[in-house]
Parts: sequence; C-alpha cells; structure tokens
Amino acid sequence: MKRPDFMAMALSEAHAAGARGEVPIGAVLVRGSELIAKAGNRTRELNDPTAHAELLVIREAGAALSQERLTDADLYVTLEPCTMCAAAISFARVRRLYFGATDDKGGGVVSGVRFFGRPTCHHAPEVYPGIGESQSAELLRGFFQEKRG
Repeated sequence: MKRPDFMAMALSEAHAAGARGEVPIGAVLVRGSELIAKAGNRTRELNDPTAHAELLVIREAGAALSQERLTDADLYVTLEPCTMCAAAISFARVRRLYFGATDDKGGGVVSGVRFFGRPTCHHAPEVYPGIGESQSAELLRGFFQEKRG
C-alpha cells in the first residue's frame, strides 16, 4: 500500500488558510500512515495569535487521542515552526518534524534561536527540513506579493 503524501495534505491546508485570508501555513499530524489531525493557520479568524497550524493540530490530536504526549506522532508543516510552535512540539514530545520552507525571520528550528538545540529543551524531535520546500515557499511568496500589490 502506498504511503499517503502528508506534505501534500499540509500544502492543501495552507492553500485553504490563504483562501481564508490567513498566512498560508498548513500542518498535519500523523501516526504511521494514519492522519490524526490537520489544520491551517486561523490567527485572524479566531483573533488568537497562538492559532498557528502546528498548535491547532497538536491540540486536535491530543483531544482525539486523549493524551498530552504524542511520542509516536510525526508532524508535517509547510513552514519552519516559530519558537512558540517549536516549544509546543517539544512539550508534546512529537517524534519527527518534517517542514517545507525555512523561515529566516521567524523560524525557531534551524533559524533564529534553534530551540531544539537549547539546554532548556526537554525533548527534540528528529528534524527533516526542505520537504516540499519550493511549493511551500512559492505559496508564501505569492500570498505576500498579493498583499503588497
């Protein structure tokens, strides 16, 4: 059986977020080949600066699985998580993080503070950057060009 393309699912969530006027970032959380949660940014819709795609899927997955720790789960997100999301990923004990585009300005994983490498970080997932990078970066570029245009 062919494994689902989870980054394609995250990109679909990012497109939906962009269509709602949100910054087009999407995320999915999976266990093995099972989709547990999916979301796109909803900060404007919910008037909540913490309603990033990553936090929404972590919250949804925790509720769906009735547990706070997601030790056997993998997270796919279209943009490098910010420091807030990296901390949540650590606290949730997510096993692997796959992300698309890097975020030189706001990223907290391979850019910026590099949260998972800090001595105060209790859990660092395996990190796989650059998955679907060109599609993710192009989606964000197009969104911001349209906003500025």
